[in-house]
Amino acid sequence: MKASDLFVKCLEAEGVRQIFGIPGEENADLMISLEDSPIEFVLTRHEQGAAFMAEVWGRLTGEPGVCLGTLGPGATNLVTGVADGNMDRAPMVVITGQADSKRQHKESHQHMDVVAMFRPVTKWGHAVLHPDSVPEIVRKAFKIAATEKPGSCHIELAEDIAALQTTSRPIATERTRRPVPADKVVDQAFEAIRSARRPMILAGNGTIRKRASKQLRQFAERTGIGVVSTFMAKGCVDMDAEYSLFTIGLQAKDFVSCAIDAADVVICLGYDMVEYHPQLWNPAGDKRIIHIDFLPAEIDEHYRTEIDVVGDLAHTLWMLNQRVEADPFRVDTSQQKAVRRDMLSDFAEYRDDDTEGRIRPQKVLWDVRQVLGPQDILLSDVGAHKMWIARYYQCHEPNTCLIPNGFCSMGFALPGAIAAHRVFPDRGVLAICGDGGFLMNVQEMETAVRLGSKIVVMIWEDGAYGLIAWKQQTQFDRHTDLSFGNPDFLALAAAFGWSGHRVEKSRDLADVLERALREQGPSLVVVPIDYRENALLTERLGNIVCPI
Repeated sequence: MKASDLFVKCLEAEGVRQIFGIPGEENADLMISLEDSPIEFVLTRHEQGAAFMAEVWGRLTGEPGVCLGTLGPGATNLVTGVADGNMDRAPMVVITGQADSKRQHKESHQHMDVVAMFRPVTKWGHAVLHPDSVPEIVRKAFKIAATEKPGSCHIELAEDIAALQTTSRPIATERTRRPVPADKVVDQAFEAIRSARRPMILAGNGTIRKRASKQLRQFAERTGIGVVSTFMAKGCVDMDAEYSLFTIGLQAKDFVSCAIDAADVVICLGYDMVEYHPQLWNPAGDKRIIHIDFLPAEIDEHYRTEIDVVGDLAHTLWMLNQRVEADPFRVDTSQQKAVRRDMLSDFAEYRDDDTEGRIRPQKVLWDVRQVLGPQDILLSDVGAHKMWIARYYQCHEPNTCLIPNGFCSMGFALPGAIAAHRVFPDRGVLAICGDGGFLMNVQEMETAVRLGSKIVVMIWEDGAYGLIAWKQQTQFDRHTDLSFGNPDFLALAAAFGWSGHRVEKSRDLADVLERALREQGPSLVVVPIDYRENALLTERLGNIVCPI
C-alpha cells in the first residue's frame, strides 16, 4: 500500500475518530487515503482553531486529539494551539505536510524546518524519512503524547514520501501501567500528614485525570482535609463538599490563600507550577511540602519539598486511603470552615443584583452556575473574564470547566466549544469569551453552523483588552490605550446563521441563557459587562483579613 494508506491505518489502530484541520497540496495523498477510512476529517476555517479543537478533544477524552495542516503557513498557524495544548497537558498529535524531499536541501517554495519550529512546543516530533518507518513513528507519537504528563507530539509527512509504496503494517497499541511509589515513601507521607494539625491539599491539573479525582474525594472525606484547586483542577472535588475550598490562582490575596497560610503541611497533588507559581503561596519558602505526582518535583526555591512521592497519582491516593482506613484520623477544620463560609458569602453577594446597561461579572457567573447542570461544560477564553470565572465559577465534576492556564492563549474557547460538543453531544456547552478573544477565531462560527454544533458562546463586551488594562492599572495606577471597536454582534450572528441575543438587564440573563441552550444550532449571547468591578475586586482582596 502507499505510505499515506499505511499512515491512516496506523491512525485507525490508535483509535483516532476525528482529525481537525485544513489540508494543502502536500497533504493530498493523505487526504485521499482518509476518504476510505472511518476517521472523520473535520474541516476548520483556520489551523489555530483546529489545534484548539484537538486540545479540547484530548483534555475531555484522555485520548490524543489530532490536528492537521500543510507546510509553511499552515504549520505556523498551528503553533499557538499546539503550544497551548502542550503546556496545558492535553494529549494531542499534530500532523503537517512537507515539500518533496528532493527540494528540501535548498531554497524552495514554502519550505522551512517545521520539525525544528515545533520542537520547543511539543514533547517529541519527527519527520517520516522512509515509508517503512510510518508505524513506529505514529505509535511513538501517540504513546508519548498520552504518557504522563501528557502533551503534544508532531509528525511531518512529505508529499513524495506519502506516495511511496510500503509493505509495513501498523503496530498494535499496548497498555502501559504507570509505575507506583514504594510503600516506604508513602508511609512517610502518611505519617507527616497524620501528625500535622492543619494540613491542606493543593490540587493541580493532574487530579482531574483518570481515577485521581475519585481517590482524592475519598481521601478528603475520610480525613476532613480541605482541598484548594488550581484553575485547571476545578471539579476535582464537588463544590458542595464541606472540604472544598474552591480555587486559588489570583495574584492578589484571597480568603483561599488564608487556608494555605494557616496550613502546617501543604500536600501538592498533581500540581503544575506553570499554572500558579509557588512564590505566590509560599513567599518565604518555609512551608512543609509533600509533593505527590506522576513526575518528580520541579526545582524552585519556593517549592522545597520535604517528601517526594512519585508515581501514578490515583494509585498513590489509593495507597493513602488504605492507610487511613487502617489508622483513621481527622484534622482541625476550623480554619477551612471559616474560609468556605466567607467564599460562599462572596459568591452569593450579587445573586439578586438588578442592573441595566452593564451587568456585574459576579451576577453573570451566579446565573451561569444556576443554569448549567453538573455535567455541562463551561469553556473560558483568556482575558479579564477568566479571572472572574476562576474565582466565582465552581464545579461539581472534573473537566466541566476548561480554562487554558499554562500557555494561556486567547482564541481558545469558540473552537474548543465545537470540539466539546463533538465529544459530549448530549451535554450543554457554554463558552465565555471577551470581545477581544472571540474575534481572534471568529471564523469558526461558520464551522459551528456547518457541523450543527449545539453550543452557546457568551461574549463579555467591554471594547478593550480588559485584563491588560486591569493589570496596568493595578501596577501603575493608569493604563495605556487598549480600547477597540466591535461589530454589531447580533448582525454578525445572523450573517453566520447563528441565533443571537443581547442582554441589557441583569434580571433577564438566566432566562436568555436557558433559551439559548435549548436552541438548535449555535447561539450567541452578548453581555455588556461592568468591568468597573475589576478595580473594586483588587481593592477588596488587598484588604482581606484572614478569618479565624
